Amino acid sequence: MQIVNTEKAPAAIGPYSQGFIVNGILYTSGQIPVDPATGEVAGNDIVSQAHQSCKNLGALLAEAGSSYDKVIKTTCFLADMGDFAAFNEVYAQYFTAKPARSCVAVKTLPKNVLCEIELIAEV
Repeated sequence: MQIVNTEKAPAAIGPYSQGFIVNGILYTSGQIPVDPATGEVAGNDIVSQAHQSCKNLGALLAEAGSSYDKVIKTTCFLADMGDFAAFNEVYAQYFTAKPARSCVAVKTLPKNVLCEIELIAEV
């Protein structure tokens, strides 16, 4: 197992790693829309927050030597399913290969953000 860690994505705010590579597969922790440069949540709307979560995942993919087009599966967490359509518009800009996906609504997310995304990708 190889730990994946980059300063270009938010540091873990708990007892976990940003990601691991095992047998050529990257597994990431969920990425919330925290700007790694400021430590602040990026915007207060789903569009801004979805972009930042995707950018954070992009930084982890790059650090692992992978890319968005090698993503196998994502799991998306939304604070409000009313944001589903707007979230999908942003998501589709990054995950153009259309990986398998689950998307669920949750009661609350860390820092009361509107979305969180985790992924599995080929390295």
